[in-house]
Amino acid sequence: MNIDWTKVKRVLVVRLRSIGDTVLSTSSLIALKKFLPEAQIDVLLEDWVAPVLDNFDAVDNVLTFKKSDLKSRLLTAWKIRQNKYDVAFNLHGGTTATFFVRASGARHRVGFADYQYNFLYNHLLSSSSDFWRKEFTHSAEQQLALLGSVGVPVADKPKSRLNASSAALDSIENKLAQTKSFDSKSKIALIHPAAAFESKQWATKNFARLAEFFHANNFQTIAVAAKGESPVLEALKLNSSAPVITFDNLTLPEITALAAKADIFVGNDSGIAHIAAAVNTPAAVIFGSSNINHWRPWTDAPHEIVYEKMSCQPCAGYKCLQFDAAECIRRIKVETVLKAVERLLKNPETAYTRVAEAAGSPSERAIKPK
Repeated sequence: MNIDWTKVKRVLVVRLRSIGDTVLSTSSLIALKKFLPEAQIDVLLEDWVAPVLDNFDAVDNVLTFKKSDLKSRLLTAWKIRQNKYDVAFNLHGGTTATFFVRASGARHRVGFADYQYNFLYNHLLSSSSDFWRKEFTHSAEQQLALLGSVGVPVADKPKSRLNASSAALDSIENKLAQTKSFDSKSKIALIHPAAAFESKQWATKNFARLAEFFHANNFQTIAVAAKGESPVLEALKLNSSAPVITFDNLTLPEITALAAKADIFVGNDSGIAHIAAAVNTPAAVIFGSSNINHWRPWTDAPHEIVYEKMSCQPCAGYKCLQFDAAECIRRIKVETVLKAVERLLKNPETAYTRVAEAAGSPSERAIKPK
């Protein structure tokens, strides 16, 4: 059953889970709004992550629910049903997302063939690799493939994008002004030293060496983390001989605004790295167990990916099955990351993605100029 897009007035996109997942979904939302500028494009997110899309201009409504609250789920499902969507996309694949897509009552329900309960969909794509005709696909490409499989133009593969709101920019400027050591005339190096797993978290003492490097080069170092990760920030300050401003209480819009103000970002593979990429801040991203092909920054901004090439990489990352500790992240040297940072600072306008292997010399992959 083909979709007659001339009759489509309302589209629902379901993308649950994390910050990075949400940021990478902006590519698909941009493609949809470009294709259907007069249609209502809504996205469903978990409530805690929804502020990532504050001030994002390619959606009409951001719908939310509280994952742990059954009443919230049911109420949101009822609201979705009342909206009478013509098309619903499940960019996530989990059973909760499938529940919302089916509850929407949309005539056209689009998902991948390997989704559980795939019989609840009437448009199924075998895989993103089949759609793009290549073995490895990025998360953003995976999501775009679903759209493309039913006729949405996606060949241009829009990059992720976020817009810092004026309110968030004012808020972060006020918070920085209240910090005694902040020098408004200095350039900003934004660091994110935390990560979801040990196999993705580069040693805090190594980030301290970066802070010292930035200080020596007239940068003001600012480090961010979540409230529960504040010990990492404290350890960073203790291990650094250079001053570091830290925040563990910023909202997601404030983090977006800070990333937009920063001159460079350095951090672990995380949602914060994807935020920095989405506001076009030059970035050096340190990868441990994660799949680089799938999770690298989806941006045209200058960025470098630093990782240790190992036969067991990538893996799920929950626990290292090869060593006593995650060697993929432990073996990355400070010098390797510093060289990546120096290249970014030396040629900030050069649109190259460099994949720097800790065990060898960096390779370069040219992408289109900015």
